Amino acid sequence: MNTTHFGYERVDEGEKAARVGAVFSSVAGRYDLMNDLMSGGLHRLWKRFAVLAARLRPGDRVLDLAGGTGDLARLALARGAGEVVVADLNPRMLEIGRDRLLDRCPAGGVRFVGADAESLPFAAESFDCVLMGFGLRNVTRLERALEAVRECLRPSGRFVVLEFSQVTVPALRPLYDRYSFSVLPRIGRLVTGDEAAYRYLVESIRMHPDQDALLEMMQAAGFRQCRYFNLTAGVVAVHRGWR
Repeated sequence: MNTTHFGYERVDEGEKAARVGAVFSSVAGRYDLMNDLMSGGLHRLWKRFAVLAARLRPGDRVLDLAGGTGDLARLALARGAGEVVVADLNPRMLEIGRDRLLDRCPAGGVRFVGADAESLPFAAESFDCVLMGFGLRNVTRLERALEAVRECLRPSGRFVVLEFSQVTVPALRPLYDRYSFSVLPRIGRLVTGDEAAYRYLVESIRMHPDQDALLEMMQAAGFRQCRYFNLTAGVVAVHRGWR
């Protein structure tokens, strides 16, 4: 039996997607509010940086993978993307993203697709850019997801990942850990009624590859000119690579 991590718990690989889906179905209705509360609004700046790092060109076709409620898609359209496909495995998150975006976006500018990041339902070389915000650490087989992303990118297409990472300032780590494990789950309980979901999310950050390890994985998957940018002392990092 092949196993993987679900937070700090080891589970069968076939179980993880369903368990992650249950987490996001539980918190979907308050997901955006929780992002504001957890980050003090900083997540909006992090997302803007990620879209700027994508170097979008007018008319680019963009995939917002694990796109959730559509924040990156909205920013990409504002930067001139011709079409954005929002793909997510969770129907409830897609539903909320659709409700938020369709009234704000030009006709034909955005569409929504249920999709697994490890097995994307798109033809090879379909997109100029793939954006992925706070979703990579939730996939079961990260290497397969990286390969699937590269396959759907056009030559010289960009892959930009915004993800929680490892704090780079040693003196801040105890404070960050205390906030993560003691405060965030309580906020989750008060706002969403699901403390366990936010405990999982905190644990999943600790299990995700750090900045250098993810960079190496992207290079191994065939991305070139890979680099990363630490934001907020490494609380999050933006990784970028070209096909």
